[in-house]
Amino acid sequence: MAWKESRVKSVLTNTCPRCHEGKIFKYNTIFNLKKFDKMYERCNKCGHKYERETGFFYGAMYASYAVTVAFSVATFVLTYLIYQDTPYWVYIINILVVLIVLAPLSFRLGRLVWINLFTGYDSEAIEKHKQKHTEE
Repeated sequence: MAWKESRVKSVLTNTCPRCHEGKIFKYNTIFNLKKFDKMYERCNKCGHKYERETGFFYGAMYASYAVTVAFSVATFVLTYLIYQDTPYWVYIINILVVLIVLAPLSFRLGRLVWINLFTGYDSEAIEKHKQKHTEE
């Protein structure tokens, strides 16, 4: 599988899972709490509707949970490597601070992973979308 067709590319670049060109989230900033969760309804390149059905992104909470666990484990390991002989509360505080700071990133990654689980890459999606609109 080429990088262009990879679902990992779609997740890491915040692009449509079908065409890998249109953006999913409206704003690139994740630390603006008023804008980090704003999504486009459809891909502007291929017309793919992101929310397949009402409540589709409730399942993204499971993917977000997995991302949060990964952040927690990474923080624990880094804390252990930097401060080996520390009390448990240092680990807890470090993990909580990292999770609070990276909550918007966890939200986005959860949604991007979730939508990529259910939508595959289609190399002809943009052409199909253009043909559909020229026929109308």
